[in-house]
Amino acid sequence: MEPILRFDQLTTGYSAGRRQHLVGRNLSAQLQSGVLTAIFGLNGSGKTTLLRTLAGLLAPLSGQLTYGNMPHTEITPKQLARTIAVVLTERPQTGYLRVREIVEMGRMPYTSFSGRISELDRHVVMESMRLTGIEKLSRRLLSSLSDGERQRVMIAKALAQQTPIILLDEPTAFLDFAAKNYLLDLLVRLAHEAHKTILLSTHDVGHVVGCVDQCWLLSRDDLTTGTPAALSADGTLARFLGEDAFQRLAGTTFQPTT
Repeated sequence: MEPILRFDQLTTGYSAGRRQHLVGRNLSAQLQSGVLTAIFGLNGSGKTTLLRTLAGLLAPLSGQLTYGNMPHTEITPKQLARTIAVVLTERPQTGYLRVREIVEMGRMPYTSFSGRISELDRHVVMESMRLTGIEKLSRRLLSSLSDGERQRVMIAKALAQQTPIILLDEPTAFLDFAAKNYLLDLLVRLAHEAHKTILLSTHDVGHVVGCVDQCWLLSRDDLTTGTPAALSADGTLARFLGEDAFQRLAGTTFQPTT
């Protein structure tokens, strides 16, 4: 399959005045349709910076980044908003907005200048809430929800954006065991049944590695990619995590190779 997103020899980071702060160097990988991928890495390895760069929130410092066949330098903000949806770790300041109003914000790339929601938009919003199991929360204030419920609302907003790619930064952070399981099951279904391309960053290797199709193992100077089963079989995952951490994954059933 043709990659839906690809980057080659990518250097990530940010500018502070005239100085550039480099975070990741010479990174290359690609994403394909219907595949759930996780980025693993130590604190400071650049997971969030890479995710924000792929989302267009940070500009690459060097290298090539392509969405489909379109270089990042040529894609417009509107085209990008119809290509990638992002769920970040920061809690949005939503005031008195209700769940349905939050999900409706996902339709902004498609609304007219007036911002009015059409019948088609309402249908997409309802379907997004159904897929994430939050229909009964539609009239609740976002501020009144649990962490797990709030995360599902933000994923519903991303679904309402109707993008082929969804990026999530630490989506399992602060969730209890049951909420993590529900969220990961949801992401697997969205990738495999709704054919979404999903990339998430996480520290939660033990909970996530058995659910994903592909792993990206990130350090400051290297990005190793492969299926969990292949990276486990050749010893790469053990070297990356450390033997003790890898042994704690004993018995994990990995997703079939995609």
